[in-house]
Amino acid sequence: MQTAHFEALEAKHAVLERKISAESQRPLPDSAMLAALKKQKLRVKEEMTIV
Repeated sequence: MQTAHFEALEAKHAVLERKISAESQRPLPDSAMLAALKKQKLRVKEEMTIV
């Protein structure tokens, strides 16, 4: 059974994935922004494995 916390993490992970995709498709992607988003996404994914 999934908890509300896990579902919130999944939603946050999906939002970060969309932001990464959108930033990557820009003509001049901001590499610092991409790195920060990817770190956030990784932290969320790690937390999902713990929950």
